[in-house]
Amino acid sequence: MQSTTQSTKAELLRSLHRGPKILVLPNAWDVASARTFEEAGAEAIATTSAGVAFTLGYPDGERIPREQMLAVVARIAANVKLPVTADVESGYGNHPEDAAQTAVGVIQAGAVGLNLEDSIHENERALVELPLQVEKIRAVKEAASKLGVSLVLNARTDVYLAQIGAPETRYDETVGRLSAYRDAGADCLFAPGIRDGETIARLVKDLRHPLNVLVGPGSLPIPELQKLGIARASLGSSAMRATLGVAKKIAVEVLSSGSYATLEDAPSHADVNRMMAA
Repeated sequence: MQSTTQSTKAELLRSLHRGPKILVLPNAWDVASARTFEEAGAEAIATTSAGVAFTLGYPDGERIPREQMLAVVARIAANVKLPVTADVESGYGNHPEDAAQTAVGVIQAGAVGLNLEDSIHENERALVELPLQVEKIRAVKEAASKLGVSLVLNARTDVYLAQIGAPETRYDETVGRLSAYRDAGADCLFAPGIRDGETIARLVKDLRHPLNVLVGPGSLPIPELQKLGIARASLGSSAMRATLGVAKKIAVEVLSSGSYATLEDAPSHADVNRMMAA
């Protein structure tokens, strides 16, 4: 049985998906980014699997060992006060038992939610068979229930993101999959790759369940997504990748011209030290 605090955080995270305000998640990849987002006013912390993998020297797509991914989740959860939800890709294995083991690891790391996607990482143009993915979702919920923490499961389908099937079939395939994930116990449904307002509005109406979209440059503004009924918007790995862009700009600047203009936006050493010591 896990602590009352962890169970309370799980219920808080679940309630944030059904509140009057959209839940906005600028995904973190380490303690410093998580603390930064917390101080900026985030209501919860989500991790980015790609960001964590890149930071530790792995490509995205379950190439990082599960233990290393969960070790970062644990460091983040131990150093923020907010609920933490972990991106654990496809659950690190092809069987329901693998997803259940990952869910146990997420809870032991101190997190209270997880993302579970239906991609097959060995084949970027294929998805896990629907009955198997449903069993993986059920296995996650059952494993969490046994530990006394009702994990907030964000079930993701990559139909649009991976451009699976003919364009005219993608909407129905997405609705079919997400409806099955909802009925299997998913708390939120995630359809990355969809950006136009008309399709988003249709999904909200047809699914009648909290819906997560991936946002970034080219996406509808957050207030418009809220008006459409979106419950959760996440940045994925884009914030982490943006920091790489800044780091490259700094390097090019100092190596080519010997100037330091980009560094002027950096928080002070004292401010970061204070944040980490808080």
